[in-house]
Amino acid sequence: MAIVIGAALVIGAIAFLLLDRASRNIPDDAPVLTAEAKEYVRHLALAGVEMKAAESYLQQDLVEITGNITNNGDRVLRLVQVSCVFADPYGQPVFRDRQAIAGRRGGALQPGETRAFRLAFDTVPDTWNRAMPQLVIAEIRFD
Repeated sequence: MAIVIGAALVIGAIAFLLLDRASRNIPDDAPVLTAEAKEYVRHLALAGVEMKAAESYLQQDLVEITGNITNNGDRVLRLVQVSCVFADPYGQPVFRDRQAIAGRRGGALQPGETRAFRLAFDTVPDTWNRAMPQLVIAEIRFD
């Protein structure tokens, strides 16, 4: 009987951990920057980054991050994506979302060009600490 109870507790704990991890939306297999992109990151500058958070009529947090990105390098960038990492009051990641800040709809980011960006989030967990998330360049694609 004790073995059955012990096994049930272990299975329950594993299931809880897996569900908790899935609910945080933090992928283990997020792509890493290529060596070429890592070298180029130093040519990108984020400026004027601001965050606004409000609660919708559905009692849901709506978060908006705005700012500018400047391409100080000599290459045309077809796409620049950032990972936005939201943390809890203890500094532990609770939500990660990856979004484009240059490219796609706005077209390529030319050398010397500065462009405004806007990131919107409506699924940030309640456990978020309400501080500016960490913004990390996640991908750069060159033309």
